[in-house]
Amino acid sequence: MDNEIAKNIRASLTADCIQCFGLCCTALNIVASSDFAVNKNAGTPCPNLQGDFRCKIHNNLREKGFKGCTVFDCLGAGQQVSQVTFNGQSWQAHPEIAEKMFRVFPVMEQLYEMIAFIAEALTYEISDALQNKLNQQLEQLQSLTDMDADRLLSLNIMECRLPVNKLLLETSEYIRSELSAKVFAIKKGKNCTGIDWVGKKLAGKDLRTTNLRGAYLIATDLRNTDLRGVDFIGADLRDANLSGANLSTSMFLTQMQINSAKGNYKTILPAHIQRPAHWTS
Repeated sequence: MDNEIAKNIRASLTADCIQCFGLCCTALNIVASSDFAVNKNAGTPCPNLQGDFRCKIHNNLREKGFKGCTVFDCLGAGQQVSQVTFNGQSWQAHPEIAEKMFRVFPVMEQLYEMIAFIAEALTYEISDALQNKLNQQLEQLQSLTDMDADRLLSLNIMECRLPVNKLLLETSEYIRSELSAKVFAIKKGKNCTGIDWVGKKLAGKDLRTTNLRGAYLIATDLRNTDLRGVDFIGADLRDANLSGANLSTSMFLTQMQINSAKGNYKTILPAHIQRPAHWTS
């Protein structure tokens, strides 16, 4: 698979709520917090969900205490489950499929997340051997998304994740080494996997090619920080201040991570990431 095809696959992974039966508003368990104003059990429709599967407070979610809804991104798993797995049959019109549909959604969501990461990995300049392994993994994941509901529910997601994680680690090491040596002419960034930088002041720092997989970056001050070539898989960026930060070549950064952070018009994002509407300054 060439670079452009991989970029198109990654760019295509976006939610189309019009083609979904409000699955993120029904299938998921919600605990009341600063992100959600109510408790809601998995399989129970949100009180704001209307009969047409639209949210009655969509334009005022943050003001009404549902900030978490503006953060969530299923990458398109919702419409896949709604229109492909269940052939356009809604849980509302066919209550007998509701429970199964709600259980399939989080499985599909995880598959789509893995596809997004693998597709992104294929957009980089990598070795032929690594590209072949990534291509094989992508084809396998894509085939899983076309399975019927029962087969999807029988999947062991942890077993699916193991080879994906191994490949993404290999890709991260390769790309960060290449960027450090051939593009930035610097020593490769430190391995800060799982580091606790909650609330840390890092404004203006040069963190290029640092490994921040699984890092705790809640409310971290990253204003005007150089974050090019940083691996962000699993990092918690809630309320991190990315104003003026350069994330143009950050790796494995998700829309959900960016939606949960703070930023402004000077924040430089990867091509496949959209600037959140609530970044007003």
